[in-house]
Amino acid sequence: MLTRRSMLALSGTVAIWAESARAALAGATAAIRKETTMDMEIRRSGAQASRKGPAEWFTGTVRIDPLFAAPKPARVSGGMVTFEPGARTAWHTHPLGQTLLIVSGLGWVQRDGGPVEEVRPGDVVWFPPGLKHWHGASPTNAMTHIAIQESLDGKNVDWLEKVRDEQYRK
Repeated sequence: MLTRRSMLALSGTVAIWAESARAALAGATAAIRKETTMDMEIRRSGAQASRKGPAEWFTGTVRIDPLFAAPKPARVSGGMVTFEPGARTAWHTHPLGQTLLIVSGLGWVQRDGGPVEEVRPGDVVWFPPGLKHWHGASPTNAMTHIAIQESLDGKNVDWLEKVRDEQYRK
């Protein structure tokens, strides 16, 4: 049987445990909240200026609209690229691969040693890491795609030689 004195001691101990538990829970909740409530970022359309595709990387008229470059530790970036008829990239590779989402028009893609393949809106193309390839518009239609790739040691593409007209027309 508990005496009044032992009951008071026990209630004091329970109160101390309860306060410790409340403090621990508050600390854990704050840590979780800090980890899970990062600021969201909205990048408004048109906030970044379009730029012309550099002649050393492209043949023909190409417009690049940067879309995003995720902050570290993420390493993914993406851009919308529009190729006028006959325009195309140079041969290139990506250290961690590349995904193309075809948005509009009629395009062509080719991996080294493979056939030229036609791509249309809604098609998704994956180029594995290190695969030499090129992509662009068909000779008669423009094409726009969203290109998504990751960087490795700060680099997301290795540009190679230009696609010759004879290669493009295959």
